[in-house]
Amino acid sequence: MKKSLLYTRTGDAGQTSLVGGERIAKNSARCTAYGTVDELNAHLGLLQAHAASVPGAEAEAARLLAVEARLFCLGAYLADPRADACEGVADKDIEALEEAIDILDDAVPPMDSFVLPGGTVAAAQAHVARTVCRRAERLMLDLRAELASGLDPRALTYVNRLSDYLFALARYLNFLLGAEDVKVEF
Repeated sequence: MKKSLLYTRTGDAGQTSLVGGERIAKNSARCTAYGTVDELNAHLGLLQAHAASVPGAEAEAARLLAVEARLFCLGAYLADPRADACEGVADKDIEALEEAIDILDDAVPPMDSFVLPGGTVAAAQAHVARTVCRRAERLMLDLRAELASGLDPRALTYVNRLSDYLFALARYLNFLLGAEDVKVEF
């Protein structure tokens, strides 16, 4: 069996193929949206590796793997112009994030100021992922505006809730590691 090439040369002029074969510009709203979801997934992989080494964060490390799988499906949905429903995200996935947010928020002290990214490397990485997640959400909104069929609202809700989860996770990781949140000083 011949090994596949890692390069095809078909994208050298700035075009790529979507599921189904349609060729589009690599800087189109569709490519930018699913590319940013892919970038978010890479940041989540790094965050998951950090979280896996934090005592007490085993459940969150496992949850991050599940989130990565959901985002992979979401990226496939965004890359497929023929798709009319986001099969990669279900209501139960959104509810699971909301439950996790509540659990994490209950575990940490109440916020009494705005929080800056940082404290620990794991928490800082959660904040990086959170900001990329917010960018992915904005780009998905741009894509929705271009599409006659729009986007499945669950896709947008999931990404919105994921950014909230990542904020809660950053605070939780700092808490587990005995670091205080980095508070905004005015």
